Amino acid sequence: MSKLVILDRDGVINEDSDQYIRSLEDWVPIDGSLEAIAQLSQAGFSIAVATNQSGVGRGYYSEQTLQQMHDKMQDLLATMNARVDYIAACLHHPDADCECRKPKAGLFKQIAKHFSCDLTGVPAVGDSLRDLQAAQVVKAQPILVRTGKGERTLAKREGLDNIPVFANLQSVVNDLLLNL
Repeated sequence: MSKLVILDRDGVINEDSDQYIRSLEDWVPIDGSLEAIAQLSQAGFSIAVATNQSGVGRGYYSEQTLQQMHDKMQDLLATMNARVDYIAACLHHPDADCECRKPKAGLFKQIAKHFSCDLTGVPAVGDSLRDLQAAQVVKAQPILVRTGKGERTLAKREGLDNIPVFANLQSVVNDLLLNL
């Protein structure tokens, strides 16, 4: 199997909003994020996305709209000869107490099953503490970016010991490719 990287979506790949990314128009890539994914893809990495999408469970947008957002991302990546290989999404309302909503590790376990691999040491890039906690449960390597909610997460400083912090996904990818 090729090398694997796990990415959160909102705040890592695309702009985030406290009002949720509810429509195709709301889904706007962060500058350089798609190019970073393309670099990973072209360097032989498999790319997985682990994303909480409680807006579906809250009734803010439909599964069809979510799929359209993911199709838009994949279409933009295709123009760069790249793609996301697997998307694991939790669609549940936070009160559902499901096993897949981060900080629980269900999405990461889905990814491990899909790729038939152990996630120990796999880079997992997120912008919130719950992203990092879910990665830690499966012994992946959590990485914090300052985009999205990253600055807020960093300001709280709790649970961030020994977790590398980067400006954005592009700087994470530059570091990963440098250290191959």
